Amino acid sequence: MRINSTSPETILIVDDEIDLLQGLSRSLSGRMPTINFLKAASGEEALDIIADTPPDLVLLDIRMGRLGGLEVMRRIHASDPDTTVIMMTAFASIELAVAAMHQGAWDFVAKPLDLDNLACLLNRGLERNRLKRENRNLLSRLKGSEDQPMFIGDSLPMKHLIRSIEIVAKTEYTVLVQGPSGTGKEIAARLLHRLSERRDKPFVMVNCPAIPEQLLESELFGHSRGAFTGAEKEYDGLFGQAETGTICLDEIGDIPISVQTKLLRVLQEKEVKKLGSGDVRSLDVRIIGSTNQDLQKKIRENSFREDLFYRLNVVTINTPSLQDITEDIPLIADHFLKRACLELHCEPKFFAAESLALLAGRQWPGNARQLQNTVRRAAMFCDEECIHPESLIPFCSDSEYSGPIASSEVKPYKQAKEELLQAFTERYVLDILESTAGNISRAARISGLTRAALQRILKRYEIEKPGSAP
Repeated sequence: MRINSTSPETILIVDDEIDLLQGLSRSLSGRMPTINFLKAASGEEALDIIADTPPDLVLLDIRMGRLGGLEVMRRIHASDPDTTVIMMTAFASIELAVAAMHQGAWDFVAKPLDLDNLACLLNRGLERNRLKRENRNLLSRLKGSEDQPMFIGDSLPMKHLIRSIEIVAKTEYTVLVQGPSGTGKEIAARLLHRLSERRDKPFVMVNCPAIPEQLLESELFGHSRGAFTGAEKEYDGLFGQAETGTICLDEIGDIPISVQTKLLRVLQEKEVKKLGSGDVRSLDVRIIGSTNQDLQKKIRENSFREDLFYRLNVVTINTPSLQDITEDIPLIADHFLKRACLELHCEPKFFAAESLALLAGRQWPGNARQLQNTVRRAAMFCDEECIHPESLIPFCSDSEYSGPIASSEVKPYKQAKEELLQAFTERYVLDILESTAGNISRAARISGLTRAALQRILKRYEIEKPGSAP
């Protein structure tokens, strides 16, 4: 198992045919220049190398001298079950190779070897390892906090959102979070709390529409014993539970006028009075309101108090819809897929580039929540490790295509797909090249592509490296 994720990735080649071993190492090094190749001429030597320098992947001949490939693989997996093993076999022992896969080999290749195909397979194996590492890291973060809030994306609206939250979180101001359904208003509220000085204090999320109107006042502010039928004991209310912490009133626009009046007092005086009690107690709570409604319109309709609006709206944070951040959809979808695989306890999966382009080219009226449900269904029902468009399309039935086709110009499917894929590819490759200061080798490694494949993409789409002369 890889310990230092910043060191070069390592592949160990194991074969007792010395000439083949040397030639294979040279040929693969030329095709995969960023990879460190190790060589072992026997099973015993391989195990010694692995004990000293655990590789990311083992390319292992199935038939060797005293210690055969199956036994070597068994011992490798006994010490590290996560090590990816690819078996090499002669055509006559294909059945043995298939049996090896049942015993833990990830894949196999038949001799004589097609070196280009082998290099692609090795890159896929390394990508699988990267996904596993990312999933383990994500799982550890999730275990640390069951609902760790985060926003994913590099678009300007997303960067502005994250920066605004970081700034506002350090203050004690009341915040109004506005945005369409499914855009992460609760995530924004949780981030505001987690990045604040109150992070170790209670965070109380209140779904206002879910509480019956006749119970909302007592649920929020508490009640004394005997305040109403069924009030058999004292209750501090949700504001009381949030003392010294943060309370988020979700869909605050649905609160009835009668309760709005009492909420205004809480905001103005920083004090609360329980239902059925004359006692007033001071309150130390940060208040966040969130809504997907136009509160100014509700004010004009006399269904929301104007003075309450201005008390709430000290600072406004707007969460963007997916339509406003389409360039972030591939990153968001990839994050959702990793989480879905963790939830399903299945092997890591990844989207083909065409699938990410497909997702980015559709309308998502339900925003991130709708996209997440689509990704979950794909993770559940797609058997292949790589999710291709033909496997993904059935799960996109509740979204609408919104690619580069103008309503006045209906284009053929292949043309529309190519335009969308080109737009995604150009953005993706430019982002990687910018992050690596134009270093092709590093960009190829990050993307999981070979250097030659990345250069072909640059040439095909006429993409210039950042900083290159026009």
